[in-house]
Amino acid sequence: MREYTDRALDTAQSGGATYADIRIVRRENQDIGVKNGIVQTLTLDEDFGFGVRVIANGAWGFASSNRLTIDEIDRVAARAVEIAMASARVKEADVNLGPPEVHVDTYRTPFEIDPFEVSLEEKIEVLLTADKEARAVSGVAIAQGTMGFLRETKTFASSEGSFIEQTIVESGLGITVRAIAEGEVQQRSYPNSFGRHQGTAGYEFIRAWDLPGHARQTAEEAVALLSAPQCPSATTTLILDGPQLALQVHESCGHPIELDRVFGTEAAFAGTSFLTPEKYGTYRYGSEVVNLVSDAITPTGLGTYGYDDEGVPGQKTDIVREGVFVGYLTSRESASQLRTIHPDAPERSNGTMRADGWNRVPIIRMNNVSLMPGDWSLDDLIADTDDGVYMLTNKSWSIDDRRLNFQFGTELAYEVKSGKLGRMLKNATYTGITPEFWGNCDAVCNADHWNVWGTANCGKGQPGQRAHTGHGTAPARFRNVQIGVMKA
Repeated sequence: MREYTDRALDTAQSGGATYADIRIVRRENQDIGVKNGIVQTLTLDEDFGFGVRVIANGAWGFASSNRLTIDEIDRVAARAVEIAMASARVKEADVNLGPPEVHVDTYRTPFEIDPFEVSLEEKIEVLLTADKEARAVSGVAIAQGTMGFLRETKTFASSEGSFIEQTIVESGLGITVRAIAEGEVQQRSYPNSFGRHQGTAGYEFIRAWDLPGHARQTAEEAVALLSAPQCPSATTTLILDGPQLALQVHESCGHPIELDRVFGTEAAFAGTSFLTPEKYGTYRYGSEVVNLVSDAITPTGLGTYGYDDEGVPGQKTDIVREGVFVGYLTSRESASQLRTIHPDAPERSNGTMRADGWNRVPIIRMNNVSLMPGDWSLDDLIADTDDGVYMLTNKSWSIDDRRLNFQFGTELAYEVKSGKLGRMLKNATYTGITPEFWGNCDAVCNADHWNVWGTANCGKGQPGQRAHTGHGTAPARFRNVQIGVMKA
């Protein structure tokens, strides 16, 4: 690839670029879907191309192509410079990337079993076995199982001297079971909602989650929900399980810390953020037991990688420390902007710029934004709760464009009475305001209950980009939460 990357950088610089980088990306996807004993989805596709990003006359330019030839490299690099010079006519200020990032390295996702070497027959058999187990439960109407695998190979080079080769491998699986009676539909999912839990790992990830071994219980819970009582409306103590808390972190913690949202460059599509710059370093975001980090290094996390798409190393950054907001997700450019406001802010980006493929510009994206574990076991946490509700697995969500007011619904809930789990409840919901909600968090379970949950469908940007993110969570408890905002 050196021949192509060197040519792109030379062409861009000779045309007037003061900075240039190129990403060459090949992405392979395999998706398998089974519904009620029938294979309904079976795809294997490959996508390949490159994108050139430049700064000329203090402004950005970007162009891309799916034809990797020397002539096309020259054309695309020159086009990127042309776009940058046109953009410079309306710029408000010159782009400042801060200190140079120079890295020559190779990174590959650690895994034990290459998922693309496992036979299609074995993968389908796992899904069909889980499907059969689920539909053996009386009352089940629909069972759907999926698997998905990704291999993304990226070469990044910059005019500052970086040359980085990465291979990211992902594996994911899930089953959703629906029961129907008298016009009502209830569902349960495993290991997570919306069809799939995914991580940066090999086929060992699929075997560890044992879909067939959990399908029957998943189906039994879906059927039981049909006759369960409605979640009541009350202000009470709420315990959230790991998967639901992962989406809570994603929506009310991950998105508002994206510094491009804060500075307004994502306002048109994704909204802004209540975490405006004056709050940096001092704002009381949650209680003292709330500790949030952003990292790209946790094994199997869906936001785990070696380098972002600006060539900045993956790293770990404190976001909320003992309840105080102390960090954003940054790019090289936005980190420099933040330092003009807060001279004590980090000089370098924390490596969260990623693009959804070769034909998109990198934007700030969550990697693994996680709530760090506390000291409680789940049994002790429930035993310590006199009256409340334990909610599991997301079913719906809504949050305003500043990431303040939210409402979530879960697939399943249980009463908590006198320190014990009681009746199953259906159609459970809760609502809150982000800093008040996290301020009412008084307990987080320990590392034995902590897992990094994958979210493979995070949307942002214009044109739209989908990112793969991870969120490490363990069950946690929140006081004085409004629940049951749906009608019976």
